[in-house]
Amino acid sequence: MCQTDTFATSATKRSNKDRLGQTGLLYQLHFATEAMAGRDRVAQLMRQLASAACRCPTHSQSYHKDAGKYCTARNTDYAFEMASSNIRYGEGVTREVGMDVLNMGARKVCVMTDENLSRLPPVKSVLDSLTQSGVPYLCYDSVRVEPTDASFKEAIAFARKEDFDVFVAVGGGSVIDTCKAANLYTCHPEADFLDFVNAPIGKGQPITRALKPLIAVPTTAGTGSETTGVAIFDYEPLKAKTGIASRALRPVLGIVDPLHTLHMPTRVAANSGFDVLCHALESYTALPYSERSPCPPTPLHRPAYQGSNPISDVWARQALHIVAKYMKRAVRDPGDFEARSSMHLASVFAGIGFGNAGVHLCHGMSYPIAGNVKTYRAKDYNVGHPVVPHGLSVVVTSPAVFSFTASMCPQRHLEAADILGADISSVKLADAGLVLADTLRSFLFDLQVDDGLSALGYGTNDIPALVKGTLPQERVTKLSPRPHTEEDLTELFTASMKLY
Repeated sequence: MCQTDTFATSATKRSNKDRLGQTGLLYQLHFATEAMAGRDRVAQLMRQLASAACRCPTHSQSYHKDAGKYCTARNTDYAFEMASSNIRYGEGVTREVGMDVLNMGARKVCVMTDENLSRLPPVKSVLDSLTQSGVPYLCYDSVRVEPTDASFKEAIAFARKEDFDVFVAVGGGSVIDTCKAANLYTCHPEADFLDFVNAPIGKGQPITRALKPLIAVPTTAGTGSETTGVAIFDYEPLKAKTGIASRALRPVLGIVDPLHTLHMPTRVAANSGFDVLCHALESYTALPYSERSPCPPTPLHRPAYQGSNPISDVWARQALHIVAKYMKRAVRDPGDFEARSSMHLASVFAGIGFGNAGVHLCHGMSYPIAGNVKTYRAKDYNVGHPVVPHGLSVVVTSPAVFSFTASMCPQRHLEAADILGADISSVKLADAGLVLADTLRSFLFDLQVDDGLSALGYGTNDIPALVKGTLPQERVTKLSPRPHTEEDLTELFTASMKLY
């Protein structure tokens, strides 16, 4: 008999013996009670029963209590958990949203979108479905692309004026994140805006109250916000992005209708796809969950972004495979339904992956890039203000970042390069970062990405402000597999001034 079998047999004998001991004590307790035995005798039997109880994880309450003590004694986490919205995927599936809110018992629905989308078929499809189901609604179409704390507050004020019991977000990440915030603060009317905002900018308080149901109908293939409990915005006082992160923010349902992706202009499709690419790369190369600190004292305190883990890895790798096969086609041909619908799925896959593992330096550095924008106006974005689209602000630093992080998990960086088309047959592990960086540069060049931060209006004089804006992004930057200093960040921004 092998050692494992011997252990299992021995454990079974102990378990049987424990159960027999518990049974005998229970009978004694019963008869002692029936016979109106003294309190001391009953208390004694209860103590004996507790000491004889099975200590396996399935049956023992004391095991969970001890696990909590064990966690507080550790510096790093010992567990991870998976959370995601329900996802419904299919061509034309948006027509079902009216039936969904009807099944939820909705009396008044808040629909949120932006001004451009309000005139396009995705919003019309949602409103027609609500009308056909006889569900009253009001539509807020003033969501700002790349939202700010001020635009969040405007949406919150709108939602607080009415007694909405269901929220429906129709749009990209800006719309879905704004709707999450409106739902959150409507359900917490007494809260200060910074109460739930990520530390150190906000207080980072946990959300303990149930929110209203939120249905997300994504119209871009990038953010994955329909799957996550994260809402990102520009915090204007610091000119940097931050956000709110809690599993409580997750939509109850993501309606992923590939027909909506056919309305994306070319550069919107490209920048959305870059977000998918970096979600997958960053979550796959993030610090492992078992190395993340501190260990949460309770499950409620375990962050949504936990570090790379075996389940998130599956979603991240699959998303990379889809990006490698379909992204260039999706950008170059708006009518390529197979490519665009595949990228819509890739966004969901990467969203599930990073929504539980997290992202790291590309995203952490992107926030001040977007927040400090000067005059840059991205092509195909019909907005009345300068904007560096999120996906572009993320991907522009990716060659420098992955060249920097590769030394900590070179095999994963090589695997990513392989998936994206690089020949790694004779590459040494020590060169993993260089190979992935070159692969990314080639990918970005083929998709006509601007030549680095200098093309987005930044110069070397802006680097101190970019570094300063990155430092508060600890929620994501601490998941970098390689520790970094302000000097490291300075070098990464410097290296990203030019891509080619």
